Amino acid sequence: MLRLIALLVLSCSLLSAKCLPITEAAAKIGREGCVEGKVLTVQPLNGGHFLLNFCEDATNCPFSVVTFRNDLRDVGDVRQLEGKNIEIHGQIKEYRGHAEIILKDVRQLRGESAHIPPIPKTYDVSRHGNYTAGSFYGTKQAKITKRAKSRKQTDPITEIDPAMPE
Repeated sequence: MLRLIALLVLSCSLLSAKCLPITEAAAKIGREGCVEGKVLTVQPLNGGHFLLNFCEDATNCPFSVVTFRNDLRDVGDVRQLEGKNIEIHGQIKEYRGHAEIILKDVRQLRGESAHIPPIPKTYDVSRHGNYTAGSFYGTKQAKITKRAKSRKQTDPITEIDPAMPE
């Protein structure tokens, strides 16, 4: 019973922990934590992934958030986070010399950013929104080559066996 109470107190203290600013996130690499900051830009990456930038120069920024295309269904339309202050909870990892959290689920977000709309059903990450789901474009008709045109099918030649009676 005492362990249960201790676990409850510990989990409550972790949930109510103050979020770190992006400049202090590197000190918590390898641990669960909360980081807060203003998303300046949401940058689409190759393959349908998104990078949330908190600095003008993303290469020198101490912290970033990445969402992979397979997680967009669980996260929502991350493009709506541009210009908003967010609190993100998760495992703080190191990537290319700076701290990063991978956003896999909308439940990692707190505050005003926690209520982003789902990704539109018409959005296709491989075509960057230019595709409408459910549209059917028929198959192309096969091209007939010159060689195929030159081969004309003729009736089969039947030979009559003189030994066989009619």
